[in-house]
Amino acid sequence: MNSHSASSEFWSGARDTIPVIVGAIPFGIIFGALAINAGLSVAATIGLSVFVFAGSSQFVAAGLVAQGAGVLVIVLATFVINLRHALYAASLGPYLSAKSRRWLLPLGFWLTDETYAVVVQRYARDDGSHNKHWYHLGSSVAMYSNWQLCTVIGIVAGTQLHGMADWGLEFAMVVTFIGIVVPLLRRVPMVLCAVVAGGVSLWLREWPNQVGLMLGSLTGIAIAMLADVGSGAKKPRSKGLHS
Repeated sequence: MNSHSASSEFWSGARDTIPVIVGAIPFGIIFGALAINAGLSVAATIGLSVFVFAGSSQFVAAGLVAQGAGVLVIVLATFVINLRHALYAASLGPYLSAKSRRWLLPLGFWLTDETYAVVVQRYARDDGSHNKHWYHLGSSVAMYSNWQLCTVIGIVAGTQLHGMADWGLEFAMVVTFIGIVVPLLRRVPMVLCAVVAGGVSLWLREWPNQVGLMLGSLTGIAIAMLADVGSGAKKPRSKGLHS
């Protein structure tokens, strides 16, 4: 079989996503259990995973629902949390600019932190493949399928076991993100972004509604951009990871 055929690229994308899927499994299960215990119905919990498919914002939405927040507050909060996906999309844009909406719409909907970290490295490899978007699709489908399954498992567990959110299983996701980010820190601006964002987030960790995390992210990005401009380095558009 051609190593760059659509089929081989698809299954390679799914296979290469398995390590981050392992880290996401506890996260998905905890969401299902937490949402049920927060008062959401089974249909609403499944609907969030099927139609929203954004782990962190789903957790926030479930928590706000439990607090009786209004629809506008929930929509605004999840919108701000998911703004990072605009940066992911901008980074992948040069690789997908020639694709039709038939490809862009599903790949955009399925874009997650984990899939981005996996596929951006595949796009950056210059090996003559014209089917890298199939690799992207394989990673996306694998992550989406896993999230739906874990949500259902969490729903079942949430009706039987209480206090799952206090078990500390979400630590697996933290470790997974560290494993995703560290290998991508290849330039000084990237390292500065990670260090500053992490430091500010920890410093402001007591602020409500994860405001410290958002400010940390924005500060890290700003510092990285200043460092990049100051160094006079040219940002690659056809290969590599943009800072």
